[in-house]
Amino acid sequence: MRCSDCEREAIVDQPYAGAHRCGPHLIRSVDDRVRAEFHRQFPRFRGGTIAVALSGGKDSSVALAQTVRYFARRPNVRVVAISVDEGVSGYRDRTLERARELAGRLGVDHRVVRASDAIGTTVDRATEAMPGTIPCSFCGVWRRRLLNDLAREVGAEALVLGFNLDDLAQTILMNLARGDLDRLARMAPHRSRQPGLVPRIAPLAAIPEREVYLYAVEAGLPFDHAECPHAARAARNVYREVVWRLEEAVPGTRHALRRTHAALLDRGLGGDEGAPGVCPGCGAPAASGLCRSCAYLERLRTGGLGAEAGP
Repeated sequence: MRCSDCEREAIVDQPYAGAHRCGPHLIRSVDDRVRAEFHRQFPRFRGGTIAVALSGGKDSSVALAQTVRYFARRPNVRVVAISVDEGVSGYRDRTLERARELAGRLGVDHRVVRASDAIGTTVDRATEAMPGTIPCSFCGVWRRRLLNDLAREVGAEALVLGFNLDDLAQTILMNLARGDLDRLARMAPHRSRQPGLVPRIAPLAAIPEREVYLYAVEAGLPFDHAECPHAARAARNVYREVVWRLEEAVPGTRHALRRTHAALLDRGLGGDEGAPGVCPGCGAPAASGLCRSCAYLERLRTGGLGAEAGP
């Protein structure tokens, strides 16, 4: 097929938009949509530090490149890439190589926090200690905690995440299916600032996963496309398949899910979007009692393996 904007051969079909794009026009299309998301999600930023969560995968690599591009003409803005080494043998070390390579190429300061140092355990060790628990459950909350801690440490006004359209559609559907309206209200991108939590923004929110991958390839960005060895057990896989099938049958489903989430927030879902309390273990926002991060660390302590360091 030919590109909808020129005579070049198209590399991607966009049925939700009724278009086909060649490499250069895909890049232009992604650039335009990301710029619009930055304007919409972060409208009154006057300057300071922006942290970008950088794993070394395609999504975070594109998010970093786009953030640097968007703020390139703002000398009062400092972009810092932050990475978490959760301790997944044979996987995270490879992605961090690509992260370091990209940060160096873009001239961006790159900070890495290791779970073994910060919380006294790793995902691999916790997986052995809690064989009946899906690793993504504790890995996710620890990674979010460590990213927030590091973003606060570098003085970030916002934390950029590499969530693409597929990621957000899956999360919205998952929370709706579970009836978890509180978590649905708190998911990124954040509309308001909550004490103790650096606001998250998601400039790739309008970009389908396939287009993020093709953008990274066309732009020549270094990234690692390997999958975490623990990912096969993730509950998200079910929702990923459902969203993919819905999008194939009804193009635009992912965008519709995102609009549904925005409409619910506009109608007051979740009030101020924040957790109502504070965790007594680490001081992070929490719904009640210990936050999920500290709760998992407590399970490891009582199980006899894991966190030697305090939360």
